[in-house]
Amino acid sequence: MRRRVAAVVALVVGVATFVLAVADAVSQFPRGLGVLACVVIAALAAWYGVLRRGIARVVGLAVAGVALAGALVLLVVGGKFGVDLIVVVGLLVTLAATRASFSSHADLPRVAAPQHPVLFFNPRSGGGKAERFAVAKEARDRGIEPIELKGGDELETLVRDAVARGADGLAMAGGDGSQAIVAAIAAELSLPYACVPAGTRNHFALDLGVDRDDVVGALDAFVDGGERLVDLAEVNGRVFVNNVSLGLYAEAVQRSGYRDAKIRTLLDTVPDALGTGGSELDMRWTGPGGQAHRGGAAVLVSNNRYRLGRAVGSGTRPRIDDGLLGITVMGAPADSGQRHLERPWREWSAPSFQVDADRPLPAGVDGEALVLDAPLVFRIRPGVLRVRIAHQHPGASPSAHAPEGLRAGFVELVRIAFGSDRKPAQSNAGRP
Repeated sequence: MRRRVAAVVALVVGVATFVLAVADAVSQFPRGLGVLACVVIAALAAWYGVLRRGIARVVGLAVAGVALAGALVLLVVGGKFGVDLIVVVGLLVTLAATRASFSSHADLPRVAAPQHPVLFFNPRSGGGKAERFAVAKEARDRGIEPIELKGGDELETLVRDAVARGADGLAMAGGDGSQAIVAAIAAELSLPYACVPAGTRNHFALDLGVDRDDVVGALDAFVDGGERLVDLAEVNGRVFVNNVSLGLYAEAVQRSGYRDAKIRTLLDTVPDALGTGGSELDMRWTGPGGQAHRGGAAVLVSNNRYRLGRAVGSGTRPRIDDGLLGITVMGAPADSGQRHLERPWREWSAPSFQVDADRPLPAGVDGEALVLDAPLVFRIRPGVLRVRIAHQHPGASPSAHAPEGLRAGFVELVRIAFGSDRKPAQSNAGRP
């Protein structure tokens, strides 16, 4: 019923906002055209600036700032700023209602709780979330043995020692890098695993369907939770749960001064990758059609495909059990067949992928800055991880049931509003 109400709100408010925006643009012509021109000039000038250094950068960014200020002035002095504000609020309400319409709760099969589950927790992760939510005490109250990761401890050693002592369920409260270590061992030994969102961003938890705002409730996965099977990925034998980034961002985080001045360091890296003569980010890879390419500003290889550029569910993975890597190349590669890409990025899926280079490549592996020897060989490991998820948590990604594209989204909203939405088939849900 809640999804149906949200769909009705999204449709009614969305249509009303669209009609109001069109009427406002027509009544105030050519002011709207001037606003659009200022925004386009700002975007082009900003792009020009970040590709250059020194005075050229200052001029480009200054022009972008002036153009944005011009757009704001046109909006304010147009006499109907209140109407513009209503349109913006209407768009935000429509987006929020649409997200609520496509949310769902996966019906995961219940399984027997482990007899000796163990929780590993990093008290420093997420600004001290583990201590703030007293996860050690909450774990003991649920019959889960807590083990604290202290300075100098090797997490893999702690996990394997716990298994040797009889642990039959493994949980991790920490960042995604730590989640990958525990998940890899759980998959290797076919033990159930639980992700407790006590890190900073908790991307893996989000795509698994764990409520990132319910740190303590995630422990219920080892009390009466359901189970689903998901994939893991690896690069040169190292398991990752989210993604590996190569190129622009990975280069920036390796540079001295990044932690003290992240934006400035990232901007200083851009000309090396995208500016005239930029050749520092030299990578060789093969596209989905079998053509050889080199270059590109950044390469992102993920454990299943991310949804990019969508208003609903963008930046998340609709599935994490489709048995394929997600591969995204940002920027134009230099190759013999074409001079540039038709789009800002190229995206495809494959069970394996390889990146060659003449030197070791800086890489961000689940957010950790590393340097990996080339070639980098990526592989997917389908359905190897038995994930336990608390019954009160969603159990699926925010974008799992969200349609691709505006037309499909509108059609599905209408279906939900009239109570005839088609329930998507449950993906790999686990063992009965």
